[in-house]
Parts: sequence; C-alpha cells; structure tokens
Amino acid sequence: MKYLLHLAMLSLFSLQSFATVPKDARIYVAGHNGLVGSAVLNRLRSEGYENLIVRTSKELDLRNRDDVTRFFTEECPEYVYLCAAKVGGIYANATQPAEFIYDNLMIQCNVIDESYRSNVKKLLCLGSSCIYPKSCSQPIKESNLLAGPLEKTNEAYAIAKIAGLKMCSYYNKQYGTNFISCMPTNLYGPNDNYHGENSHVIPALIKKFHKAKEEKLAEVTVWGTGTPKREFMHVDDLARALVLLMDEYNSSEIINVGCGRDISIRSLAHLIKDIVGYEGKIVFDASKPDGTPRKYLDVRKLDKLGFMPMYSIQGGLKDAYDWYKVNINNTRG
Repeated sequence: MKYLLHLAMLSLFSLQSFATVPKDARIYVAGHNGLVGSAVLNRLRSEGYENLIVRTSKELDLRNRDDVTRFFTEECPEYVYLCAAKVGGIYANATQPAEFIYDNLMIQCNVIDESYRSNVKKLLCLGSSCIYPKSCSQPIKESNLLAGPLEKTNEAYAIAKIAGLKMCSYYNKQYGTNFISCMPTNLYGPNDNYHGENSHVIPALIKKFHKAKEEKLAEVTVWGTGTPKREFMHVDDLARALVLLMDEYNSSEIINVGCGRDISIRSLAHLIKDIVGYEGKIVFDASKPDGTPRKYLDVRKLDKLGFMPMYSIQGGLKDAYDWYKVNINNTRG
C-alpha cells in the first residue's frame, strides 16, 4: 500500500513538473554572472519572469552543502537553471585539474541533491560539447557520450560534468524527479571571458584583432593551419533554447544544443578581422596544433521542438564585438 501511495505521489509530482513554467514561478539561476547564466537571466526577464532568484559566488558558495541547504530552505525555488561551474581554457584545465573536478562535483552534487530534497519541480543541468569523447563521428550524437576516451587536456572537467548529467538521470529514475540535461556547443557573446590564457577562440581573436587595429600592427598570428571546422552559437540563442527546454523537454536523455552549422577557423578569423576593421595581414602558424579536424553537434532532437537560432555567425560576431568595445575595460580578463 505504501509503495502504491509512493508511486501515486511521484506521478502527481511528475505531472506538475511537466507543465509550462508559470510566469510567477520562483526561478533560481545559478551562476547568473557568467556567460550562460547572465544570458538566461536576461532572457527570462524579457519573457516576463519577475520572481528570479540569484546569488553571487561571494554570497553563496555552492561547494558548501550547509550554505546550499540554508539557501534552498529560505528561498524555496521551484525551478533551477544550473549554469554555475568552474570553467577555463586548456592552460587552466592542465594546471588545475584537482580544482576543476572538485569544484564542479561539489556544485552539482549540492544543487542537484538539494533540489530533490526541496521538491524543486524541474532542474536544467548544463554539460558541454567538449566532454564528448575525443574522437567522434560527425555530427556528434547524444549517444556518443562515454563511447570513447576523453580529451586528456580537460579530462577532470569532463568527468565532473558527466557525473552531473548522470546524477540527474539517476535521480529521475529513483526519485521521480524531472531533472533534464543538455549539451551546448561552443558559445560566444556578451559577458564572455577575454582572459589571455583562459579565453576561447572567438573572444581571443576579437581581443587580438582589436589590439592589432589600435596599435596598427602589420600582422596577426593565428595558431594552426586554419582548416579545422567548429560550431559556434551566440549565447542569447542558447538562452532561448534553455528556456524552451525548461518548458517543453522532459526526458532523462541528454539533448544537444547548437546551430547545426560549422565554420573553418580560417573563415572565422577573416570574418572577425573584417568586423573589427583590421587592415593588416593574417598569418596562420602551422607549427601550432590544429586539434580535431571537425566538431559539430547533431541537433535533430532540438529541431523537433521547433527551435531555430536567430543569429547568423556574422550577426552574432558583430554583436559580440559591439559589446566588447563598450565593455573593454570591464571584461573578465
């Protein structure tokens, strides 16, 4: 009898979880100052959500279980966007692997478990396309996760993030929660990281070409041959997709989030050069590593939900550069 009652309660909770998020719902955006979290917060506000809960990392250390428990008890969030994570480039991952695995494991364990214990109706956990195996068929399908060895340079980060995705799935299985997970592609846009050692390719190139223009340098060097292809998504398009998933996606299976198109690094560099207005020469340093020849996501599952990106790569890069020029003295890095 107790077992049947438990199943009935889980079924009722699941039906409530699968409803569209009400405009007056209490929504917690973890990591709201980061690239993704800030875009999600802006998107929610633009769609009329006003009951939004945020905390800076100084106000709430998500690695501390007691602090997280106290926060959930006091704020009672109904929906959670888990955008908080320790992230960085190759150098940071290579030199701080212990911090990357510990911080990300603790953040995920605390937020996911406390969301279950606090009866959160729905949680969205973010992975990353970089945690797929090093060698994958293209485009990368969701089924490729754990199908091969990981990229060694970010293995600690990948293991931690995979644990978070699996944790969501196992909590759904055992406790009847509605915790979903997605795999965003390479992102760029407002509030990006422009740190010299930790930034990714688009902010790094924007910063490099802008500096070359200001200093009237004759040439700019770009690592590699320029032939590898990568997929890039404007973070505001990601935010639109995440809000859509919170409304309509209710599966324990991960779902890719990308635009389904890629571009060569050579073409990307020339696009950024033109947008910045740099008139010098681009030199591709073939002595530096290229990495994987091609990497982009299979987004057919997302397509079926009716999602379409708003930004072209040209429009997105212009938006990113416009933001950089206004915020150049206040960017991260």
